[in-house]
Amino acid sequence: MLISAIVTVRNESKNIRDLLDSLVVQEQPFEVVVVDSYSDDDTRKIVKGYSKKHPFVRLFKKGGTRGQGRNYGVEQARGEAVAFIDGDCVAAPDWIHEMREGLKDADVVAGTTINMGYHPFADLGRVELFYKGVDLTYPSCNLAYRKDLFQDLGGFDTVFITAEDIDLNYRAVEGGAQLVYREMAFVKHKAREDFFGFSKQAFWNGYGRKQLTLKHGSLWGNYRPHILLGHEATFWYMLRIGLALLGYAVAKFKEEERHELDAKHAKKYFKKGSK
Repeated sequence: MLISAIVTVRNESKNIRDLLDSLVVQEQPFEVVVVDSYSDDDTRKIVKGYSKKHPFVRLFKKGGTRGQGRNYGVEQARGEAVAFIDGDCVAAPDWIHEMREGLKDADVVAGTTINMGYHPFADLGRVELFYKGVDLTYPSCNLAYRKDLFQDLGGFDTVFITAEDIDLNYRAVEGGAQLVYREMAFVKHKAREDFFGFSKQAFWNGYGRKQLTLKHGSLWGNYRPHILLGHEATFWYMLRIGLALLGYAVAKFKEEERHELDAKHAKKYFKKGSK
């Protein structure tokens, strides 16, 4: 099975070499599809250097959200399956092999993601969301889909600012796809390096969780309270929860307002069309 590793990047010059070094040694057959969102550093120059040495590393340019970039990358992919990873990640040498093995019996494969960096940020982990007994929050920096399933689902919903991977996993599981966890498919992911990056991520994660409820209905029953409440109440954990709730509240106001405006515009359009 040919697997296409999809990477969306913007200004990742300090990380992209580590990622590509970890990918070019993977088990063949595979390719690397890098979608650059118009970086203004040396990211594209570095990728072009790898492309000259390794023709299976392919570079494209596409602006927009992370979801738009990934959807575009899948359109360019030649593989029967697509494996998503981020520009600030490093894959274990057998990552593609593990994904390929998992895809023999499943439609979607999630691997083990290990956060690196400042430990108060790196140790916080995910806030899991379960549906039909499946954890939907395996991140898209270590996630593989059969390409035909991904396309049948319509790809990532580009309305989402974050949580587009949870939404995709939800739709896959809802449609009957089998999502499996492949423990030995390791990827190391760099945590945010400073307070601003940490705060921004926490806020937008909360925003994305509200976008999920607006699309799929209330999901509070899909969280596991004992896991949330059982987490050590450190300063950073409580701050993340607070910022996420702020993002959740802002999304509730802005997204509902946007839906109301869309409904008004649609009503005016159909009213004009009926005359």
